Amino acid sequence: MTETNNQQFFSTSMEKGATNSITDVEGVLVGHETISQGSTQTGVTAILPHGGNMFRQKVTAASHVINGFGKTSGLVQLDELGVLETPILLSNTLAVGTCFNALVDHALEQNEEIGRDTGTVNPVIGECNDMFINDIRKRSVRTEHARSAILSAGKTFEEGSVGAGRGMMCYSLKGGIGSSSRLVKVNDHTYSLGVLVLTNFGLMKDLRVGGNPIGAYWSEQIRPALHEDKGSVMIITATDLPVSHRQLQRVLKRAVTGLARTGSVISNGSGDIVIGFSTAEGDPSLQESCLDDAFRAIGEATEESVIRSLQKATPVTGREDFRPATWTEMMEEFPYF
Repeated sequence: MTETNNQQFFSTSMEKGATNSITDVEGVLVGHETISQGSTQTGVTAILPHGGNMFRQKVTAASHVINGFGKTSGLVQLDELGVLETPILLSNTLAVGTCFNALVDHALEQNEEIGRDTGTVNPVIGECNDMFINDIRKRSVRTEHARSAILSAGKTFEEGSVGAGRGMMCYSLKGGIGSSSRLVKVNDHTYSLGVLVLTNFGLMKDLRVGGNPIGAYWSEQIRPALHEDKGSVMIITATDLPVSHRQLQRVLKRAVTGLARTGSVISNGSGDIVIGFSTAEGDPSLQESCLDDAFRAIGEATEESVIRSLQKATPVTGREDFRPATWTEMMEEFPYF
């Protein structure tokens, strides 16, 4: 499905941002480091609220755990204090510790006061288990990979089988990185809300696109081997809405509506976690009655981001020569639309 054709199959009621990505929120940057060497198919993705010193220029932040089967870092303090003070890193499950060290190194280099005049630093990391494609036991991600993802971050970035998404599967197909955005109009102001997902969840039979049971149709054609849904999905949300930590958390909770529209049942083995931040400066000024459009925006952007992670994914052959089919291949062989 092309970008134009997407309009036919999504119940999109809101205007998209200029690039339809998380970086439509002013200042937000995304970078990848992809590792592709035989059975090692993994990487790191970095999301930066701004290009400045995160420890000194903290942003309002929150998280919401839809299903807690995950190994994230930093969410306890993030939700206690309501601020983010490092870039957000995404990678595979066994690379969380490595990414933690990389974020500590990055913060210490920029801030001599850490551990001296201030407290320490709270690295925030999300993960998914890419063990079906990537030989996760090799623990191939190094701190230099994570640092490279941070340093390469820009307004323009790739989606699909890149960075942390390199070894991920979604609905039994090749998954990875996807992004989308919506404009939220409040009174005379227009704000942006963007989503980036790392998709590694679901069974093909459950996949739905715009309400269409495309996954059930494809499953009948190829009858893929059943596997336990023990992947995960990380949903990173950025906005410039002037919201408080509490209001932002209310918005993040609605991301589940977008997941559900793609067919997710939030299975036992899938860690489904939302991390979000606001780049707005000054005191929060948004009234509760104005949040409905933000609720709608995060649902729409999450739904489209998941589908884009499938559409943008390119073929990857990994551990034991395992190679999941891609969305493009399935559409060519068994067209649904």
